[in-house]
Amino acid sequence: MAIGITLFVSIQIHARGLPQGESSRDLIIVAGDHNYPPYEFINSDGQPDGYNTDLTRAIAEVMGMDVEIQLGGWAEMRQRLEDGEVDALQGISYSQDRAEGYVFSPPHAIVHQSIFARKGDPEIGDLSQLRGKEVIVQDRGILHDKMLNDDVGATLILADTHADALRLLASGKHDYALVANLPGLYLGRELELSNIVPVGKPFAPQRYGYSVLKGNEELLAQFSEGLAILKNTGRQQALYDKWFGPLQGGGVPWKKIGQAAGLMSLVLLLVLGAIVIWNRMLTRQVLRRTQELQLQQQKLIQADKMTSLGILVSGVAHEINNPCGLLLLNLSVLQDVYRDCEDILEAHYQEQGDFDLGGLSYSRMRDEVPLMLGDMLTGAQRIRRIVDDLRDFARQGPVELSESVDLNEVVATAIRLVDNSIRKATDHFEISYADELPAFRGHGQKIEQVVINLIVNACQALESAENAIRVETRYDAASMMLRLEVEDQGHGIAPENLSRLSDPFFTTKREQGGMGLGLSVSTSIVQEHGGILEYYSAPGAGTRAVLSLPVNQEPKST
Repeated sequence: MAIGITLFVSIQIHARGLPQGESSRDLIIVAGDHNYPPYEFINSDGQPDGYNTDLTRAIAEVMGMDVEIQLGGWAEMRQRLEDGEVDALQGISYSQDRAEGYVFSPPHAIVHQSIFARKGDPEIGDLSQLRGKEVIVQDRGILHDKMLNDDVGATLILADTHADALRLLASGKHDYALVANLPGLYLGRELELSNIVPVGKPFAPQRYGYSVLKGNEELLAQFSEGLAILKNTGRQQALYDKWFGPLQGGGVPWKKIGQAAGLMSLVLLLVLGAIVIWNRMLTRQVLRRTQELQLQQQKLIQADKMTSLGILVSGVAHEINNPCGLLLLNLSVLQDVYRDCEDILEAHYQEQGDFDLGGLSYSRMRDEVPLMLGDMLTGAQRIRRIVDDLRDFARQGPVELSESVDLNEVVATAIRLVDNSIRKATDHFEISYADELPAFRGHGQKIEQVVINLIVNACQALESAENAIRVETRYDAASMMLRLEVEDQGHGIAPENLSRLSDPFFTTKREQGGMGLGLSVSTSIVQEHGGILEYYSAPGAGTRAVLSLPVNQEPKST
């Protein structure tokens, strides 16, 4: 059941010519619904307004009545009438069941009720089609009474106002809403509920007017007499046109023109206007499709470049590994050779004094040569490790998200691959690895690609080598999520661009050759692993990218 908040507002109207507190009659309290536009509602100034309210004011004026109008929740107002706390209702639909306890004035409007649904739902031609559905009705409204009496078999959801009923329906809750047609259209326009429409009118038109409890017919006669006076003077019609004319519309353009030539001219203008609009729509559609094809072509070109690059990397890796293997073998032998010669060279030095070795004195070279050989061996090993990482990164094969992956190892490999970019971008690179991180299930090479993208983007965001980059891994035991943070002190990201970082082909570096695919692909990879990739940034405040990956979770199959 929907629960509404009752808004209770009243206004007192005194007989013309009599000061407040000196009316010739007792104060008459007239109640109504606080949210039933355009019949009765609370306006933006917090005052009662609408057709019913204006009509009550006019009747009080012509009949010399001292009237106070109180608007609140409809169910509450009906209960207040039955409890004797108010004297009359200024707008209520007639029914035989209600006539057992109420008496009604001649109607001052005819109300049509409609069934509203979300766009795309089928038309309703008979109430039996509502069986088994969840139907929203106004609490103690005429359709609430009817649905109870007819026992249609629907589940009734009670709302305080028509607006509450329509909001519930527009938000995707329940199946249908039964509301008065004009208030429904009015509220749909005012609340901008563009996804709901009337889908049926299986109800007979209902007389709508003033009502009091039985036994208070004398008061009702005053309202009926006042209403008759307003009808005869045309004032009631003027009020009706004021409130319902904009909704119901009129035939003013055709009646004023009155000539067939004018009608044909208007039709011709409409046709020409439709043609112009259609042509513009087609032009925009062609332009949009052309842009999509261009972007798709760029994507295919980039994909082809990446494939070619993978082939080249594999070939280059093979060519580099051969001489690198020779270096590693020979350097190890040279280290052993030098260690075997050290005693002989040292003895010669002690007996004969200092001598030249490679153009430099032995006293200097005896400490430098072991270091030089060690550095060369370390460098050759580094070359082989980087080449192996590149070859693994470029290797193509079926993607199976079934590996047990160590996030620290993935990050370390990624940093080795982009070490040159890091050294060119900053003199302050900080890496912090958490101890004993749990493994996650997935594809290590794919996550490595994500980490590389994040670090390269951080490098490109820096404006000088004095700006820092910080990389950190950690484990959040509460959420069972691994975290990787890449934070830079770069120029930051504008708020309007922050939400578009994962859009395909979105880039702010297109002039520098950026394709806008890196973060889009990264987001897809992370989602495949059941993770989240988030960005926090502001212009001039740097950027923090947070990669979260679950542990102990079965990944999606691809």
